[in-house]
Amino acid sequence: MEWFEEGYHARWRQRLEVTQVIHRTRTDYQEVLIFEAPLHGRVLVLDGVVQTTERDEFIYHEMIAHVPLVAHGAARDVLIIGGGDGGTLEEVLKHSGVERATMVELDPAVVELSRAYLPGISQGAFDDPRARLLFTDGVAFMGDTDDRFDVIIVDSTDPIGPGEALFTEAFYANCRARLRPGGVVVNQSGTPFIERPRLKTCLERLASVFADASFYHNSVPSYLGGSFAFGWGCDDPARRQLSAAALDARPRPEGLRCYTPAVHAAAFVHPPWLDAIAATGQLP
Repeated sequence: MEWFEEGYHARWRQRLEVTQVIHRTRTDYQEVLIFEAPLHGRVLVLDGVVQTTERDEFIYHEMIAHVPLVAHGAARDVLIIGGGDGGTLEEVLKHSGVERATMVELDPAVVELSRAYLPGISQGAFDDPRARLLFTDGVAFMGDTDDRFDVIIVDSTDPIGPGEALFTEAFYANCRARLRPGGVVVNQSGTPFIERPRLKTCLERLASVFADASFYHNSVPSYLGGSFAFGWGCDDPARRQLSAAALDARPRPEGLRCYTPAVHAAAFVHPPWLDAIAATGQLP
């Protein structure tokens, strides 16, 4: 029996049983591994860290996409930084009001391999005429573009290696400059129980740029520790404070498996231990 051991954290490991290695390669930017696991289906690994799995990808992708889009209520132009597996793009394009979804991915090989070996995650989203796919550095794109967006989703790798620059105050400032009034930026902010200072740092940097900086929370089983945070930045606090009833009155895609208006509202309600980590970087 073969096992894959994820070594993201120095003091915590998780192991996934491997039934078949589907593809392994070194791109210009990172090591890519795709394998089949009994519980998770096909698994995408970048530089030794699990990025997504066929069986639970819908949880992460629905939460990172539909929370900001439903909160905004009228998004036409959406930007995705990263997201090479196509799962976030697929969820964004489920919104009929979205006229254009721009996806900026550093590594074209991740998109190519995901299309070939993980097509169930993107569900043809790359071929949607509303999708604009750009292969370039996300930080450079944000600094150079004159485009404006209603929602920006930073679906990046973790803040090590190629993804590190996507978690800086300067990058968030560029995001804010490219948002239309009332626009929302969200990002993946990791597993707070394990990466305790990371969420605090992310929120401090968002708060230095946006009038309303916060985070929401859900559980993604395949991510180390399960508990997972998403950063939120906006200049209109009302976008974050919508009730489940108000959210339910807004249009949203049908047939979702994780996102509901009640889940959306509840995701911004945190237990004391999580609020303590966000405020201090430590457990209470």
